[in-house]
Amino acid sequence: MRLANCTCQRVNDYLKEHDSIMLVLGSTENHGRHMPLGTDTMIPDKIAELTEKQSHIMIAPTLPYGATDSLMGFPGTISIGVDGLYDILTRITDSLYEYGFRRFIILNGHGGNSKSIEMLGKRMHPRGAYVACLNWWLMAGELNPDWAGGHGGAEETAGVMAVDPSLIDYDHIDEPLIMQSDVCEAMPSTGWDKVSFMGATVVIPRRAMNYNANGWYGTDAPNKATKEWGDRMVQTMADYAARFIEEFEKAELPKEEHK
Repeated sequence: MRLANCTCQRVNDYLKEHDSIMLVLGSTENHGRHMPLGTDTMIPDKIAELTEKQSHIMIAPTLPYGATDSLMGFPGTISIGVDGLYDILTRITDSLYEYGFRRFIILNGHGGNSKSIEMLGKRMHPRGAYVACLNWWLMAGELNPDWAGGHGGAEETAGVMAVDPSLIDYDHIDEPLIMQSDVCEAMPSTGWDKVSFMGATVVIPRRAMNYNANGWYGTDAPNKATKEWGDRMVQTMADYAARFIEEFEKAELPKEEHK
């Protein structure tokens, strides 16, 4: 059930029996030369679409922007930052809370959104409400270790294939991981914001384009992805989400704290 498609009366009727709502969060950011900027939005959108077919859950309009400062510089990437995302989420949830929603299930497609979601959850819990975050790409790797992957790697490439295979730029899908040691030769880049020095990892925050030339990162090469993989993965996540919603609604809400 899509909130945007409902009348106010239908929302009121829904709230007589349910207090749960799904918020789909994405991002608009680089995912390598082979992937669309909307990857982190398209995949959770697809999971939400499949979840809707087997659940009564109310689904709010998708937010396609997130906190992705680290990928700024790659053309087309848009970041609203941790604070910007938190501000938007608080305004959305405050509005919905006023009408009676108390269980906010966030289907998240971007790791950079996690801090804002955590802040939101800690804000809502004392008000007698829950925020539950489903980070689909991490959970998919837990449900099937063969699916685990990195940023713009085979896992996410398969997810986009499940949405629309024509969105993949196959001219670039075979590009290898390109990491550059931008700090100094003695401190090779090893991952997001990370360098290695004398056997230990040091975090040096900076834009990813300084150490990653094409924007994808991980051990799961994009060219290993298939549509069949993507179809199974997003359906499995939708099945999981539907079961989670069913059980989550049975949980007693936290007690509202009065100051």
